[in-house]
Amino acid sequence: MNVQRPARDVRRTLPERKRIALIAHDGKKEELLAWARRWETTLAAHELLGTGTTARRVADTLGLPVEGLMSGPLGGDQQIGARITEQRLDLLIFFWDPFSPMPHDPDVKALLRLAALWNVPVACNAASADFMISSPYVAENYDASIPDAGEWIAARTRT
Repeated sequence: MNVQRPARDVRRTLPERKRIALIAHDGKKEELLAWARRWETTLAAHELLGTGTTARRVADTLGLPVEGLMSGPLGGDQQIGARITEQRLDLLIFFWDPFSPMPHDPDVKALLRLAALWNVPVACNAASADFMISSPYVAENYDASIPDAGEWIAARTRT
């Protein structure tokens, strides 16, 4: 039997203190930094992580702790993707540059696919990030529906 998707969903509670990934392509780093300065007080209430230079620059600009992962092209996008699959990431703010060629485009697509699969909210520009970070859900528990991975694996191994 070829099971294409999990048969049912389970609930995952995103905590009050969200784990937020901040990623920006080179042409969007200044825009992300300006956005982060506007939302510094809100971001300070959450756990921040980011890829490569973005993490360092956000930490330096805001004076907040930001867990730095590898640069996106060196595997940072995949590290963020792993956090998503492990349910250790709650929001993804990824300012990507539609005008720049991306040599690691497959990694970016994989990251966005995982965010969609695991029902992780994604903002890809300042406007969507404003809507996301100003939501009342950002500061409270939120129940999200996610795939029942255990059931999906069990269904695929049954004969």
